[in-house]
Amino acid sequence: MSLKQTALKGVFWSGLEQFGNQIISFIVSVVLARLLLPEEFGLIAMLMVFMAVGKTLMDSGLTSSLIRSEDATNEDYSTVFYFNLVGSILVYGLISLSAPLIANFYTQPLLTDIIRIYCVVFVIDAFSAIQRTRLTKMMDFRTQMLVSTPSLVISGVVGIALASFGYGVWSLVWSRIAQSLAATGQLWYWSKWRPLWLFSKEKFKLHFNFGFKLMFSGILDTLFINAYPIIIGKFFSPAQVGFYSRADGLQMLPVRLISGIVSKITYPLFSQIQNDDVRLKNVYKRIMQMVIFLVAPTLIILAVMAEPIFRFLYTEKWLPAVPYFQILCAAGILYPIHAYNLQILNVKGRSDLFLKLEVVKKILLVLVILVAFQFGIYGLLYGSVLFSFSAFFINTHFTGKFINYSAWNQTKDLLPSIVLALIAGASVFGIDLLLEGGDNTDFLRIVIGGLTGFVAFSLLAISFKLEALQELKLIIQRKV
Repeated sequence: MSLKQTALKGVFWSGLEQFGNQIISFIVSVVLARLLLPEEFGLIAMLMVFMAVGKTLMDSGLTSSLIRSEDATNEDYSTVFYFNLVGSILVYGLISLSAPLIANFYTQPLLTDIIRIYCVVFVIDAFSAIQRTRLTKMMDFRTQMLVSTPSLVISGVVGIALASFGYGVWSLVWSRIAQSLAATGQLWYWSKWRPLWLFSKEKFKLHFNFGFKLMFSGILDTLFINAYPIIIGKFFSPAQVGFYSRADGLQMLPVRLISGIVSKITYPLFSQIQNDDVRLKNVYKRIMQMVIFLVAPTLIILAVMAEPIFRFLYTEKWLPAVPYFQILCAAGILYPIHAYNLQILNVKGRSDLFLKLEVVKKILLVLVILVAFQFGIYGLLYGSVLFSFSAFFINTHFTGKFINYSAWNQTKDLLPSIVLALIAGASVFGIDLLLEGGDNTDFLRIVIGGLTGFVAFSLLAISFKLEALQELKLIIQRKV
């Protein structure tokens, strides 16, 4: 099978998996949001930074090294498997011992018990990390779909059942554990790979020399991505953290749904053409344009329709999250581009530059937070938008040097889709103003506003003959 056919097959199965999983997750989250309180979601959101840091420490970037390696053997996989397993136990022990300190930091005593039970997923997930890595390297997203979709269904059933019986925040804890158990069991069933009884110091050094830079980058990135929940959790109420996490989760839903379809194949795809800069640039440009073509109008239209959407889905108790959501949508537009740029550095073997860029961006984020915090929670939110656009230019400047694709040229290729999306959003705003004054239901406003935005953007894209639209047509027709 050619690289083109492999990529298209990967896009299809990755798309099917992402679409199905995001829809299931979305439905479950809506039901749970109606059953639980914002502060209960806020308690779990406070833990996410520790979960993410623990996951990064456990893996240490070694699975990324396996994916980019052109000649990885069973010896490589087995070595990383045992490292992950031992690392997961150490990380669990460290976070479990730190649980009282974390609870004291947030002044939420219940967090001690929650952390010690929730973090068991580190050990569970470590048993299947290599199976998942091998499937990703082979672009076998069909099998991953057969694993992830049932796991989410099981997780959702457990969470909703427990929430219905009044278990509160614990329904979220056991739901996550159920998902890990289900996924790990299925990955061992579907994957034919089993670890050998060996650990190679040479293989470990090889992958760790590449991966440890990604590990430090990942820890920095995790700490600063979660800086907002940490700060909000420390200086504001758990309910505020819940509003923020709900707004951020809904904002990221279309981003993950759209960009995630492509993101799962980009790293292994880029790795296969890492030595052909002309081809790498061409593939990167086409993917970037297509993703922004889909993400920008979606986020802008959702931001305009935020109030009826939140009231219809989550009820009145979640309306304070609406302005958070609208601001975060502006920051989320460029999220996929950050990831794709950094993937270019990784496939080029420049994890050292990856780390340096992360340090520079984190220093910038600290400065933004120090200034923005003076203006309260909204200052922090607008600061996140400023940081997102600044980080875009930092990433694209350095990545562009490797594939001869400057930040300015990347910006020019993205602007048409963003500008037309803003025009479409303005048309939605005008229509919704007319509907808001009458007896129209939230559902009717959402339907009419969504259709207006979709039609307006489609007509504009056709009229201006956007390259991304032509690319999307080719992919649908399988002629790329």
